[in-house]
Amino acid sequence: SPEQPVATTSTTGSGDTTAGSGSLIIYSGRSESLIGPLIAQFKAATGIKVDVRYGSTSEMAGVLLEEGNRSPADVFYAQDPGGLAAIQTAGLFQKLPVSVLDTVPERFRAADGTWVGASGRARVIVYNTDVITDPAAQLPADIYDFIDPQWDGRLGWAPTNASFQAMVTAMRHVWGEEKTHAWLEGIQANHPLIFESNTPIVEAVGAGEIDAGFVNHYYLYRFLAEQGESFAARNYFLPGGGPGSLIMVSGAGILGSAKNSENAQRFIEYLLSDAGQHYFAEQTFEYPISQAGTNLPVDLPPIADLEASAAHIPMSELGDLQGTQDLLIELGIID
Repeated sequence: SPEQPVATTSTTGSGDTTAGSGSLIIYSGRSESLIGPLIAQFKAATGIKVDVRYGSTSEMAGVLLEEGNRSPADVFYAQDPGGLAAIQTAGLFQKLPVSVLDTVPERFRAADGTWVGASGRARVIVYNTDVITDPAAQLPADIYDFIDPQWDGRLGWAPTNASFQAMVTAMRHVWGEEKTHAWLEGIQANHPLIFESNTPIVEAVGAGEIDAGFVNHYYLYRFLAEQGESFAARNYFLPGGGPGSLIMVSGAGILGSAKNSENAQRFIEYLLSDAGQHYFAEQTFEYPISQAGTNLPVDLPPIADLEASAAHIPMSELGDLQGTQDLLIELGIID
């Protein structure tokens, strides 16, 4: 999700009957535009007073690492597994109850039980339908093959975006350092347009400014909802699997220093409930991943159909964000 300026938003439950339900402080690496309405639903359902500090996942993780056990935060709600793994590695999370962990498949939660996925997001290629009329024939089966010179000047990417960096971390895990290095250099040689986040990539593809881009699947559906089926972009789920088909999760954990642990657990349980999972499916067009979430958003292929090699990467293997950023800096892709 796009990065937002750091801000604090207070919301309180309505009605005197819910007064005294207590408080909750969330550090959110997901933008207010995406999950603000969900948090409003939670506070309306529980009467819990919620304070939210918004920023990028890496920014909020950095704040938590700096604050350590002095942090006022109860919950860290992150866009991607890399940010969660940074807090997990620092030992700042407490272990979640088995009743919460068992709500989602094992691969979508921390191996040590300290955080849990809340929604699923697939990496895809978004392409312009005026230029690419037969995606199966005109697009590669594997993301590696976008290094072909035919893609010179036709691509868009967002190398500072957390989801992109999670995909590169998956590349390092699946392909190894040498092949990942070669892919990054190959894409660079094709002079991709650089964007800050996924949304402007999808917009540029729809406008015909670029022919294809590397994004998360759900951004397209917002444009289709707003502009209709005539919007000239669609998603391509790479049939060859691999890191380009990575399924990631957004997720949350409770800080060990949380002063409102019970309310923090109620929030995470709400994310995984029918209400929370339906919100992701219907409002943000993400994959529901808990046992409660059965309805697929729009016309997405089921996660089971995307179970390529990268889909089975345990989320905990995406924790070496620093190694990925070091590689991107070394190649001059990010500062």
